[in-house]
Amino acid sequence: MKSPKKRWLRKGLKVTLVVLLIVGLSLVGFIIYSVRRSFPVESGAIALPKIQAEVTVQRDKWGIPHIWADNSHDLFMAQGYIHAQDRFWQMDFWRHIGSGRLAEMFGSSQVETDRYLRTMNWAGIAKQEIQQMDAQIKSNLQAYADGVNAYLAKHQGSALSLEYAVLKLLNPGYKPEPWQPLHSLTWGKVMAYDLGRNFQREIERTILLKTLTPFQVEELFPPYPQDLPVILPQSSVDTKNNLNLSTQIPTFPTEAIASLKSITKPITALEKLIGKTGVNVGSNSWVISGQRTATGKPILANDPHLAVQLPSIWYEIGLHCTPKNTECPYNVTGFSFAGMIGVIVGHSDRIAWGVTNAQADVMDLYIEKINPNNPNQYEVNGQWVDMQLVNETLKVADSQPITQTIRYTRHGPILSDVSPNLKQFNQNQQVEVPQNYAVALRWTALEPSKLVYAILQMNRAQNWQEFRAAASNFDIASQNLVYADILGNIGYLMPGKFPIRAKGQGRYPVPGWTDAYEWQGYIDFEQLPTSFNPSQGYIATANNLVAREYPYLITTDWVYGYRAKRIVEMLEQQTQPISVAYIQQMQGDNQTLNAQTLIPLLPAISLNTPRQEAARKLLLDWDLQLEMTSPAAALFETFWQHLLADTFHDQLPQEYFPDGGDRWYAVIQNIVKQPNSIWWDHRNTPKVENRDQILQQAFIEAVDELEHLQSKDPKNWHWGKLHTITFRNATLGKSGVAPIEALFNRGAFITAGNGETLNANRWKADQSSFAVTDIPSMRMIVDLGNLENSLAVHTPGQSGHAFHRHYTDLVDPWRKIEYHPMLWKQQINNVAKLRLIPQ
Repeated sequence: MKSPKKRWLRKGLKVTLVVLLIVGLSLVGFIIYSVRRSFPVESGAIALPKIQAEVTVQRDKWGIPHIWADNSHDLFMAQGYIHAQDRFWQMDFWRHIGSGRLAEMFGSSQVETDRYLRTMNWAGIAKQEIQQMDAQIKSNLQAYADGVNAYLAKHQGSALSLEYAVLKLLNPGYKPEPWQPLHSLTWGKVMAYDLGRNFQREIERTILLKTLTPFQVEELFPPYPQDLPVILPQSSVDTKNNLNLSTQIPTFPTEAIASLKSITKPITALEKLIGKTGVNVGSNSWVISGQRTATGKPILANDPHLAVQLPSIWYEIGLHCTPKNTECPYNVTGFSFAGMIGVIVGHSDRIAWGVTNAQADVMDLYIEKINPNNPNQYEVNGQWVDMQLVNETLKVADSQPITQTIRYTRHGPILSDVSPNLKQFNQNQQVEVPQNYAVALRWTALEPSKLVYAILQMNRAQNWQEFRAAASNFDIASQNLVYADILGNIGYLMPGKFPIRAKGQGRYPVPGWTDAYEWQGYIDFEQLPTSFNPSQGYIATANNLVAREYPYLITTDWVYGYRAKRIVEMLEQQTQPISVAYIQQMQGDNQTLNAQTLIPLLPAISLNTPRQEAARKLLLDWDLQLEMTSPAAALFETFWQHLLADTFHDQLPQEYFPDGGDRWYAVIQNIVKQPNSIWWDHRNTPKVENRDQILQQAFIEAVDELEHLQSKDPKNWHWGKLHTITFRNATLGKSGVAPIEALFNRGAFITAGNGETLNANRWKADQSSFAVTDIPSMRMIVDLGNLENSLAVHTPGQSGHAFHRHYTDLVDPWRKIEYHPMLWKQQINNVAKLRLIPQ
């Protein structure tokens, strides 16, 4: 007979299990409910206020919408509504970045980032743009905002996205405000910043002068190699690529350089939110004339390289007027930004275009001399001038509001005010540094822009002349634009506001108290680099040098042209007419040109074991392709990481350890020709090392690491298992709370390539792993002979809703260099059809 105590324990255990089961099921049910209630309605009919006529939204199997509308107002209102359906959390987050209001969402942890962003004043510049904007553009932006707000009116909290359910636990009082045209415009500023940040190179060079000679610093930033291609190859001498070091490199005192270093702190904080793209991370694009293609018409290819993001930075969409007419002149498909009106990259029924970052140097740091008796005055040509002072109030979710005073000089905002440790420069040699100083930023994006004009004008352009006219308004986030049309023309433009400097090349901070370094206006649009139907039958851009001879300075920080070289090689070596399938092969190419420099040096190094010898043979027999399953690829990239560490870590500050990108290809390519270069010698050893000793050390270390990480047998080494990509939600996916991160993050997925292969999945050699940091964020191939033959893919998916079927369904096609059709005509391959009707 069982005792009463045991029966009670058993009964109690059953009750506890039942309760736990009920609680668990309730929690699962709540999560499922919270997740699914934010999924967009994709079929049926929805009545909206302010919409003027019925709009049709058709989605394909990947969730990509095509909008068909009778007028421009309804077209852009529907775009705003659809963007909000799939991506409102992303839109809300990015507008808070653009306005410097992150602390309103996430609390005091973002106050310092907000201080930095408010100092940039992107929202203030956007307000000026709206005041200067013509009525039609303003109306289009308001229609977009009306669409977003129509969605917000009926969706709040977790009905918007799962992120809001989590945010409510941290910030119960947060409620998204209505969308404004201002919010769309600040997006352009954020992207201009993300694609630029050239002033960080000024800081880096200056900090390196603390421990290196001017010559050594310039060795780490070599001029563009003569054997690598330029975008416009007609000329032969680069008049702006030869640096006069005696006039370009200032000498700063040690304490001044240490102080300047602190300005990087808020920059790093912002990078954690938007990704670290910036200078020398770029994109590929090329356009091929019909004289070289299988169809006799041009083919255009583009794949912009950006930081890994979840959701995707791109939102694929089609915007179609029915019918296309003067009032509604749009019939375009391609890639948009959620939060921004129109299509950024894509094709219409007449033309196609693609973009790569121009690497333009449109930022300069000025050292301002401050009045010791009045900190709000600075010197201009011997006279004290009052600064402009602007008071800002930062709202903080978990604290009291904070007041910030932003100081402006004639050059722009004082960045040193948001870096408390940036306190003192002194006089020294070539650049006078005053006792009382501040550091100001001049940047073209801190002036009113017409970028939104350019986007909409490109969307409706019908020919090269109209496209050129549109590009004249593409004044910030300067890009290389490639063009093609159905008549068979191809072209290239580099639009933007490029400063003409009275003195200097923008490589170091300059004195602000004199006019000697002032900008003398901007390069006239008609004098900017351009090409139309070049004789070689193609144009290839990969952020590389635009021309060997050009009378103005664009930048000295070009990407070094290794990807461009591979594009040109593959175009030139193809003896058959080029097809869309061959372009796919090009976009998926994983050949590393870096190996061509280093592998020929390996036979000369001494090795100790048969396993090391076998590993060397692996590289000597390798095809140089960084394929996912390649053992040789795993070995070479590991060797590259150790080579950079063994060569430079003893001589550089940790924050400037080599990241392994294209610049370091050029640096190594130069110093391997000098077996006894000072760079090969370890400072912390008594003996003097040479090139072959460092190559030997790095190679043996790489073999040892792979044997430890993967296998004693080189045949089992696997590049993709080292080189993985994890898609992390930009906010809650980096919370540090594992269960929350698991809700939103996806991965890791194995990948191929590296940052300088055409399949540009970048990893950073200054990190502890080979994890992917930057990727071909989308790939597009447009066939102007048959637009329905055009292809595209982006990653990870169309939807911003965790657990939605389109959240990460494009990851595998993207990894495998697979594509989907860029649907074009109405009623083709529709999976869902939604009608937006007047209320």
